[in-house]
Amino acid sequence: MSRRITSDDERKLFEQNFKEARPLTVTMSKASPRKRSAASGPSGVNGATEDRLRRGLLEPDARIDLHGMTQTAAHRTLFAWLTTAHSRGHRLVLVITGKGNPKNDENAPWMMSDHGVLKQMVPRWLNEAELAALIAHSRPAHAKHGGEGALYIYLRKKA
Repeated sequence: MSRRITSDDERKLFEQNFKEARPLTVTMSKASPRKRSAASGPSGVNGATEDRLRRGLLEPDARIDLHGMTQTAAHRTLFAWLTTAHSRGHRLVLVITGKGNPKNDENAPWMMSDHGVLKQMVPRWLNEAELAALIAHSRPAHAKHGGEGALYIYLRKKA
């Protein structure tokens, strides 16, 4: 398979857009995340539930695939989707981020690290105050649900 050669115009346009890009700004909510109950343990779920998650024995109530989205679009979509899933009473949801650069092709100019942007950013977004208040636990998914390219999010019960 031959590699596509980029034209000078494409390269100039990329460089111009790259220089003009600004980092995302994060706004923190004044609401603090709820305290975890002592009965559910430090992770927010009991040992039996954690074991069933680890072994892939629980089926997610809902799933979302963030492939192909920009970082901004994925952040907005994830926030709205998790809020809706929690309000509907879902407990276990699956967020598919993708594995990023599974072949670890260092010659790929668009890859700045060995993992995709969404794979790195989604766990950070889950720790933001608004989302952390909804989440009891998160962990990488079992291989049958996407393995390291997906996350199980165990949501808190509706109040």
